[in-house]
Amino acid sequence: QLQLVESGGGLVRSGGSLRLSCAASGFTLGLDYYAMVWIRQAPGKEREGVSCISDRDETIYYADSVKDRFTISRDLAKNMVYLQMNSLKPEDTGVYYCAANHLITCSNNIPTNRPNYNAWGQGTQVTVSS
Repeated sequence: QLQLVESGGGLVRSGGSLRLSCAASGFTLGLDYYAMVWIRQAPGKEREGVSCISDRDETIYYADSVKDRFTISRDLAKNMVYLQMNSLKPEDTGVYYCAANHLITCSNNIPTNRPNYNAWGQGTQVTVSS
């Protein structure tokens, strides 16, 4: 059974940093050709595909809103995916979900609805105060 568990969220001041972690189980990063995606849900806003990294071709995608501030990475030995978030802004506040999809490519057409994914984590809250 595919499972994703996020951690690392919290409360941080504007300009601060957080690193989100996503522990994957039931499949093997780097071998099973999944695209790993970070999606966020801000209060009163639509979900946004923040970042993506592809097993298939190692393509990396960032939304314009986080480019040059966020970095996605993987630790294949630990079967983990990370999202390093620097220079955080209040508009980065939201619930961050880790998701895995066997078919998508990492691009600006990342789906943001749960049924599109083979696995979807429980989410971790990120709150950035001004």
